[in-house]
Amino acid sequence: MVPARTLIFVPLLLASVLALSACAQTPSGPTPEELAARAQAEAKAFAREQYLWRAKRIIDLNRPDGWTSLVGLHWLDPGTHRVGSDADNGIRLAMGPQHLGIFSVRDQQVSFTPDVEVNIDGKPQRGAATLRLDKDPAGPSMIDFDDGKGLASVIERGGRLALRVKHADAESRLKFAGLQYWLGGRDWQVPANFIAHPAGKTLPIANIIGTTDNIPNPGAVEFARGGKTYRLEALDQGEGTLFLVFADRTSGHGSYGAGRFLDAPMPDKQGRLVLDFNQAYNPPCAFTPFATCPLPPPENRLDLAVEAGEKAYVKPTH
Repeated sequence: MVPARTLIFVPLLLASVLALSACAQTPSGPTPEELAARAQAEAKAFAREQYLWRAKRIIDLNRPDGWTSLVGLHWLDPGTHRVGSDADNGIRLAMGPQHLGIFSVRDQQVSFTPDVEVNIDGKPQRGAATLRLDKDPAGPSMIDFDDGKGLASVIERGGRLALRVKHADAESRLKFAGLQYWLGGRDWQVPANFIAHPAGKTLPIANIIGTTDNIPNPGAVEFARGGKTYRLEALDQGEGTLFLVFADRTSGHGSYGAGRFLDAPMPDKQGRLVLDFNQAYNPPCAFTPFATCPLPPPENRLDLAVEAGEKAYVKPTH
């Protein structure tokens, strides 16, 4: 007669053997085919993301009011200035009507009286109008002329006022030569940590025209590359992102000599974010001599060759 405890033990033993057999037959992880499919899907997603970013970049640069349309930067000192493309104007435009109108500057306020048909902020303007500056929360007043092809606005840089002029028929726009990129890759999507500064901190940022502005500096980002840690001071321009102005060992050696820009997402609650150097881009000064681009602060000059993102713009030789 078989003991009762043996009758209980045998089914348990068989169950254990069957369970072990099932485990042995189940793979411990993804198969090589599954890993290959996953890698291919990630590569496609990365390529699509970069393609869409680059396409938007080209569209933005080449808009009728994009940076490639910028044809003039004219300082407006206190007093009265007659503006137009004719030689008898105090401020001579590269493109536009022979006599656009008169700009009057007093106590950092600018008024404009047109000599031709213009719109200001989309509405016809015949008499004198007081213009908003670019520092106004509503943005600068926009004067359009030449049936909307020309645009003029007043900006403030380093305490001085200037007339910024764009035109859709600018040679720099019509003969735009396209962009070139470093090979880059997913390894240039670098995890970083945000180190917050005290509230209200600013950083003096010099620009290419020789003036300096104090820009909100909410913190710095740190990232590792090749076993070394690097740090970049971040700026806040009120656009919901961190703005990085940096130079690296490719500056002047393949990338634009005065540095590049990078927009980074705001950090999460743990201070984590990703810097995608594949989306580092040239400042407007790479396309026109009339922009007022910020320069990298000394803190943002990296001892690192960032071979990702836009290369230096090569203007058409003709």
